[in-house]
Amino acid sequence: MNRRKFIKKTTATSAFVGLGGLTLDSCNTNSKKHITILHTNDVHSHIDTFPLDHSQFPNLGGLARRAELVEQIRNENPNTLLFDAGDIFQGTPYFNFYGGELEFKLMSMLKYDAATIGNHDFDNGIEGLLAQLPHAKFELLSANYDFSNTLLEGYVKPYKTYLVDDIKIGVYGLGIALDGLVTKKLYKETQYLNPFEIASDIEQKLKNEEKCDLIICLSHLGYTYQDMDRPHDLDLATRTTYTDLIIGGHTHTFLDKPTLKKNRQGNNVLVNQVGCYGINLGRIDFYLDSDKNAQANGVSILV
Repeated sequence: MNRRKFIKKTTATSAFVGLGGLTLDSCNTNSKKHITILHTNDVHSHIDTFPLDHSQFPNLGGLARRAELVEQIRNENPNTLLFDAGDIFQGTPYFNFYGGELEFKLMSMLKYDAATIGNHDFDNGIEGLLAQLPHAKFELLSANYDFSNTLLEGYVKPYKTYLVDDIKIGVYGLGIALDGLVTKKLYKETQYLNPFEIASDIEQKLKNEEKCDLIICLSHLGYTYQDMDRPHDLDLATRTTYTDLIIGGHTHTFLDKPTLKKNRQGNNVLVNQVGCYGINLGRIDFYLDSDKNAQANGVSILV
């Protein structure tokens, strides 16, 4: 099955999910505004397609294929945003030789809109990450890493808003605790703030001050853990009030479709993650009626 047929098949068979109390059959999708969210996570410097004889991912992935898919989807729906949930760096010789320059340049060519910061994005230290920022024509978002006393102060935003077809979309980033994952000398004086508390503060601001119609979290906390005391996306979803979608990373979790959780108000939150190494491209389609109530469906597209 070629990729075009695969996209049509998966999109057609994915179920609509009501957000914010909207009933699933409340209105015809043709009369709604349509916003498409594409996303990746944990690409880990994998630019080439895997070889045919690879034991896990034969002939899968590759940035050129992803670019083709993204272009096709944007042609179908110009109201499309593209995000990444962290761990852009580390994993192939491309990072060893170029230190992240190639990854950022290629993501910029694909016109990524924003990414959050994963633990491996500190692998060349704060200085190494800062050195590559001129090559990134997209925003780095992290609300719970306080870079006030580091070289990255002023270079990373907690959130960004986008106006797409008169729909205001707020996007914020969250990162995992670095202690124990990253050597202190690499992240230096970066302060890790409680992601649940920060998420609550940011989503309140995006909803009530910025007047966002959709709110998206780019999270590198991880999907879930056996140790349930560790912050993770499924727990985050239940603690939110206004976040509609959590795009996750870190745990390399392959989901065929988003997981549904209920937030504090009993409304649906979508939690999605598409594995690792650029094998899949996540796609979430939001349909908003005249009152900007939303429905959504989501799939994972094999690259």
